[in-house]
Amino acid sequence: MRALLIGRFQPFHNGHMEVVKYIVSKYDAVIIGIGSAQYSHSTNDPFTAGERHLMISRSLEEVGIHNYYLVPIEDLHRNSIWVAHVESIAPPFDVVFANNPLTKRLFYEKGYKIEAPPFYDRSRYSGKEVRRRIIKGEPWEHLVPEPVAETIREIDGIGRLRTLAQSDDE
Repeated sequence: MRALLIGRFQPFHNGHMEVVKYIVSKYDAVIIGIGSAQYSHSTNDPFTAGERHLMISRSLEEVGIHNYYLVPIEDLHRNSIWVAHVESIAPPFDVVFANNPLTKRLFYEKGYKIEAPPFYDRSRYSGKEVRRRIIKGEPWEHLVPEPVAETIREIDGIGRLRTLAQSDDE
């Protein structure tokens, strides 16, 4: 059985890693949907889908997880067809891991089994917190797998986020 996990992964952090480990301990494979794939270069969505793909694949390979699929998923902004959109681009899946109420509802209405992934120290392990720390120059590397930190440095994600957080106000 395959499980689907959808997130923005802006960036992929240690909490996400723990969720993936949990899923692969219960299911044959995990499909990781890289949500809002069309967005990048903003303070909420600083990384491209390709950069997030690299962060996730490098991180999973480093810990020996190989039974995964990465699928970029663009937002449609039409909830009535969104699940069909995901089904059309992802490998078949049997269960959906989600905490987002809308995601859970949409997949439930299409007959999917829904499981809520456990949270792992959500106050520390959130993309919003990682981005905030990067912008403020606070320690952040310990919140993400090392391959994510390496990728962020490689693409100058620190400089990107700090530039994007600036204002053109005097």
